[in-house]
Amino acid sequence: MRTTTRRFLAGAALACLPLFSLNTHAAEVVLGPVGPSPYDILPGWHKPFAEPGFAFGGNSGVQSESPDRLLVAMRGEARLPQPVPSEYAGYAGSLGINVLTDTELRTWKNCLYELDGDGNIITIWNQWDVLCENSEGPGPHRIRVNPYDPERHVWVINETFHTIYVFSNDGSELILTLGEKHVPGADKTHFGRPQDVAFLPDGRVLIADGLDNHRIVVLDSDFDYLTEFGGFGTEPGQFNGVHSVQAGPNGLIFGLDRSGGRVNVFRTTADPAVFEHVDTWTGFSLPLDMIVNEDAVWMTDLNPLRFVKLDFDGNRLYSWIVERDGPTGFLEVHAFTVDSELNLYGGDNQYGRTQKMVPKPGVDPDLLIKTPWYQR
Repeated sequence: MRTTTRRFLAGAALACLPLFSLNTHAAEVVLGPVGPSPYDILPGWHKPFAEPGFAFGGNSGVQSESPDRLLVAMRGEARLPQPVPSEYAGYAGSLGINVLTDTELRTWKNCLYELDGDGNIITIWNQWDVLCENSEGPGPHRIRVNPYDPERHVWVINETFHTIYVFSNDGSELILTLGEKHVPGADKTHFGRPQDVAFLPDGRVLIADGLDNHRIVVLDSDFDYLTEFGGFGTEPGQFNGVHSVQAGPNGLIFGLDRSGGRVNVFRTTADPAVFEHVDTWTGFSLPLDMIVNEDAVWMTDLNPLRFVKLDFDGNRLYSWIVERDGPTGFLEVHAFTVDSELNLYGGDNQYGRTQKMVPKPGVDPDLLIKTPWYQR
């Protein structure tokens, strides 16, 4: 990787959120050029819809279908203290509750739902709460839609149950289940805490499998096992937790190594079962999610909490620090998505809510995250 950025030795900034520990490979964080956020956050956008005494749980997955339809995967709801304190501002984090770690408050209700462009509930897919309930872990991790699928099926990854569910776009039907509930494994039909899924133009599916197996599994267009690559370790092309996977132009594949603090870059080859490792980008603390555009990769990183833009050589082009405090603060941008009007949505897995960010008037368009790349 060409290094054209300045280095920032993480000190107090890296210690500001003790929930996650950083390994030695992520001890030095590369910030690159840092500037103001190109977005305004809309206060109170995510309107509460839970029954009295409950609040949003961790918003672990978000997927824009249009400016007026956002799909959300949530790790159940959080019980609020009774009586509800007067300072409650519509989300559990306003009371100092961390919905990720305060697991004794978690209830497995309303795990999948849709919001309109004003943050109001459209539909709750609570008929599928059965696929989340009685979980001893965090449960749903990502929600994705295949851009090449004319029926736009909705993919939900449940890390705790080691399963991936494929629904009709309206949520009325469960089409397919990959993996076996409660049965982890590292073979061709089982997963070990899978984290994400991505799609290739020829119908192949990439599964980030994940926190136990540290591999990317490739399925063919019939969803049968084709191959896998990665594996546990610190060598180029290996992972210590594949937290996200995304496809980009020119056959590029980006695998986000959460605990390794890096991104592994691969490329497809003429053989559909062979993927070539081409680069490793280091210098992240705990990277969380990413979107690939035509000529850049956008990521969120935890410490310091920020959005980062990189070119395809791994050079940092721009970053902005995300505020943690106040009515529009984030504790974690675990997932993010962009709609066709370039509004940005961030799912907070710890404060427990999703926030909408709109481009500032007159902002440089190069600083905005575009909709994800796919081959048209």
